[in-house]
Amino acid sequence: MPSGDASSSTRIDVTVPSVARMYDYLLDGKDNYPADRTATDQLLEQVPSMKVLALNNRHFLRRVVRVLAEDYGIRQFVDHGSGFPTQDNVHEIAQRVHPDARVVYADNDPLVLAHGRVLLEQNDNTAVIQADFRDTASVWDSPEVARLIDPGEPVAALFVSVLHCVKAGDDPAGVVHRVRDRLPAGSCLVVCQLVSEDAEVRRGVTEFMDCSTGGQWGEVRRESDLLEYLDGTEILPPGLVEVSTWRADSDLAPLQPSFEWIEFGGVGRIG
Repeated sequence: MPSGDASSSTRIDVTVPSVARMYDYLLDGKDNYPADRTATDQLLEQVPSMKVLALNNRHFLRRVVRVLAEDYGIRQFVDHGSGFPTQDNVHEIAQRVHPDARVVYADNDPLVLAHGRVLLEQNDNTAVIQADFRDTASVWDSPEVARLIDPGEPVAALFVSVLHCVKAGDDPAGVVHRVRDRLPAGSCLVVCQLVSEDAEVRRGVTEFMDCSTGGQWGEVRRESDLLEYLDGTEILPPGLVEVSTWRADSDLAPLQPSFEWIEFGGVGRIG
């Protein structure tokens, strides 16, 4: 549930919960504040599976980056709404496969920018930018992308657990499609977001998160909504699935205690 919220402000109000910091708290990180922890604890009362879901989502990110690097030869990654640095970040996984792999992280939370730059200052093949990923030009026309991303080589564009931060009026599928249209053949779109087939869960969690974050939230959607995100691509096996089952490499993934909602997604390859 990394940040994908609206403004690219340099102001930091730690009294208002941040999606990125709430996600950090769920992952047992230290880059969060009392308001973030309180809102997360209240969310867990509504959807007790949230913590396990966040952990499984992080495992999905690690698997998908490794698979795209190893099996599809991708050496370039742009992570939209990347959230706070944690263990096994995208560049660490990709560079274990390809030492020359290049990664750009984009997030609009100024704290993410500060932490990310400290982490990456010794790695010339990575960059972190403060940008609202809904404004695709602010990411893809940035100097950092121009420096690191070769437009003639395949790129993996990651939208991992961020599209539920985009309101319907801001057209999340359109955001993904604008990125898709910039990418060369062989590139991949990675998408996943929180979904529920229970209308009451969708309504309740959407209202709670929108209120808690000061409007910096989109909505919990249905599984079928994600098909539009990958329109115009070849959806790689096993298709769109609950993320802990996407090319699972272990039987040790934590089991969700309940299934009010799930993280649902997959990978589309551009022909």
